Amino acid sequence: MSSGTADKLLDAKTLDETRAARFASRKRVNVIALTLSMAAMAFGVFWLVWILWETLRQGIGGLTIATLTQMTPPPNEDGGIANAIYGSFMMVLLATCVGTPIGIMAGIYLAEYNPKGWLSSVTRFVNDILLSAPSIVIGLFVYAVVVVYFKTFSGLAGALSLALIVIPVVIRTTENMLQLVPPGLREAAYALGTPKWKVILSITLRAARAGVVTGILLAVARIAGETAPLLFTALSNQFWTSNLLQPMASLPVTIFKFAMSPYDNWQQLAWAGVFLITVAVLALNILARVLTRTKL
Repeated sequence: MSSGTADKLLDAKTLDETRAARFASRKRVNVIALTLSMAAMAFGVFWLVWILWETLRQGIGGLTIATLTQMTPPPNEDGGIANAIYGSFMMVLLATCVGTPIGIMAGIYLAEYNPKGWLSSVTRFVNDILLSAPSIVIGLFVYAVVVVYFKTFSGLAGALSLALIVIPVVIRTTENMLQLVPPGLREAAYALGTPKWKVILSITLRAARAGVVTGILLAVARIAGETAPLLFTALSNQFWTSNLLQPMASLPVTIFKFAMSPYDNWQQLAWAGVFLITVAVLALNILARVLTRTKL
């Protein structure tokens, strides 16, 4: 065997060893990354399962007919949280009805009419601030603007604070979903002479409707458990009231008050409220996933 052939064989052997070493190194890195990922997942799932188990174990024990039909009781007396459930339902419903149209229309403007203009840039910047702002700041803002001006806490002020949380979520979701619609759909409609408003209403918005509805449901799930804004706006009410211009009970505030109390009956009602909110949020998330997989 000539010296040139031997050198070539040696170089090939060295190259194979280098490749094998690199493969082994990548394999070790892959194993370490997978191990850390699985450990992080297990850590998160452990706490999630524990929280859900405690909610289920202690929440079901507090669910009775009286819990759903009677008003919040004095300490160490029987009662329920019907007024808090009704108050939360009314404020969340009103906030959704106010915030959803504003969010959808703003999202349409950002995605369809002026995606790169200065007004859109300012709107996105303000929307990002609202998305990241603590809910207690929004509650204090509504308190200073509405509660102080009218000199009374009210369910209407609580609904307004929740609507300000809904709007940025719906704006971001609507804009993102509309941007995912293929441009060819718009171009084909414009080629047929379709007006822009009709293209948006009949084609782009319809194509993105599942994602838009999902964003609305996720926004509702978020405000369903908000406590801080309602402490400064709706306050609370131990009695049943359907007047939105008066202080109104809500489930999150009632849970906060009862959980911090030393009374056993209040703590049991607090766990029942936690269970109801958890079930409601879970149902909304499941509904959102179903809507993304089926046609409306």
